[in-house]
Amino acid sequence: MTERCLQVENLHLWRGDRHVLRGVRFAVSTGECLQITGSNGAGKTSLLRTLSGLMYPEEGTISWCGNDIRQDLQAFHAELAYVGHEPPLKADLTARENLLYWVGVRKKLDGADIDRELRRLGADQWQNRPIRTLSAGQKRRVALAGLLLMQAPLWMLDEPTTNLDTQGQRLVGTLIEEHLAQGGLVVAAIHHELSVPATLIRRLELTAK
Repeated sequence: MTERCLQVENLHLWRGDRHVLRGVRFAVSTGECLQITGSNGAGKTSLLRTLSGLMYPEEGTISWCGNDIRQDLQAFHAELAYVGHEPPLKADLTARENLLYWVGVRKKLDGADIDRELRRLGADQWQNRPIRTLSAGQKRRVALAGLLLMQAPLWMLDEPTTNLDTQGQRLVGTLIEEHLAQGGLVVAAIHHELSVPATLIRRLELTAK
């Protein structure tokens, strides 16, 4: 099993005149899930976007496997799967078409792979319907199928259980636990506890300023 580590040191981020992140530091390694909690406006989404290289901090470093992510963002993004609060799905494409194009720009997909993950997420029944006709929970399940198809070692998840029923929330916990067992890492911004064993969890609480 390849050992990987995401390490953050003294991270500071401003949004206009607001000091959103103040000296954030942590390390999360292979087989661990970091749960980021905090009230609305505490900076959870801003932290995830900064960790993913989508926002630039004013100070601090983010390292992946010992290397600053800014040295080779393309290589870092190749090992990262990011699913934001709003699933990255095109309204007029079907669930299946979305996965084919969204994930397909990164790796070659087999139709059987798409079928398998949609079935696993309970999304196979509506795979040929336009995304605009699906409920928020159904869209979330399609996005999670895309997450699995990417096969990236590092998952960045913003409220991954949003709009899911109890069964769906448990399924997210199972997916995360299996990913960790296979040598993956997860960083998740959440409002509710994930259904993941406490021994696999690390916690970071942000405070709104």
